[in-house]
Amino acid sequence: MKYQNDLILRAAKGEITERVPVWVMRQAGRILPEYRAIRASISGFKELVETPELASEVTIQPVDILGVDAAIIFSDILVIPEAMGCIYEMEEKVGPRFPNPIRTESDINKLVIPDPEDKLKYVLDAVRLTVKNLHGRVPVIGFAGAPFTILAYMIEGKGSKTFSETKKFLYTEPVLAHKILEKITLTTISYLKAKVDAGAAMLQLFDSWAGILSPSQYTEFAMPYISRICDSASVPITVFSKGAFFALEEINQTSCNTIGLDWTLDPKKVREIIGFDKTLQGNLDPCLLYSSDKKIVTETISMLKSFGGNKHIANLGHGVYPDTSPEKVKLFIDTIKNYRF
Repeated sequence: MKYQNDLILRAAKGEITERVPVWVMRQAGRILPEYRAIRASISGFKELVETPELASEVTIQPVDILGVDAAIIFSDILVIPEAMGCIYEMEEKVGPRFPNPIRTESDINKLVIPDPEDKLKYVLDAVRLTVKNLHGRVPVIGFAGAPFTILAYMIEGKGSKTFSETKKFLYTEPVLAHKILEKITLTTISYLKAKVDAGAAMLQLFDSWAGILSPSQYTEFAMPYISRICDSASVPITVFSKGAFFALEEINQTSCNTIGLDWTLDPKKVREIIGFDKTLQGNLDPCLLYSSDKKIVTETISMLKSFGGNKHIANLGHGVYPDTSPEKVKLFIDTIKNYRF
């Protein structure tokens, strides 16, 4: 497919671009009044995720309003465990909760590897509808949670600062942990392939809880599965392992095209570690967007300079926070779009 704006695809492939492309993690929703209006008219988050027309509408909103260089499909990483048979609920102002978290081998045996066109058809329909309605303006990014992060939610049963139940499981039941990870990986590979077939031009893996693992645990329980998913991708894929600064060399050895950086990492030092073969994504601290306009412009330009211009996709170092002003986000985006090296 030909795009009116293919900057992000070319950057992901390592090509020289006229300017640095930009999108924002969690750009679809949260900060936009237009999104909140839709949320207020329905029963809740899951209805929005599971209604393709609405999911597509809020996916396109930041392209129209903020002027980003890509649309990322509005969904949730937890649609994967739900499709496998581990149901979650989304509690307002609390977050996800699994009424029946995984505890035993019997629980694991009950998990299925679903056909994405069956159990996850609503996501794929949202991708198809979004691609159709964008008319080639910008590419669509499909995403999934990395297997360890999905496992963490399935075992913990909710979000956590420590994920101690999950880590206990890794130490006491490593064979069962790998059994779950295998099922999650096979489901994720099938799911992401279906997203590409539906029209997604790029992919991203979110390993949101990678930073709670020790380096040896990351090597054992995260990296092999991420690597397999990257190997299966037929379009550019980004790996974003938040907090896993110790794993940069391992991530670099996968077949991913882009490595996402959180705000704790210095792009220049990362380049010293991994070289210049891959594109980097990131990495402005989302909290900087609470500061003055002048500070946002100065720090955004400083960030751009630290990446060096080429093989860079500008983004925040994590998802934008819900009480951030849309005008501040747009200033961040416009500063990047107007800057030239």
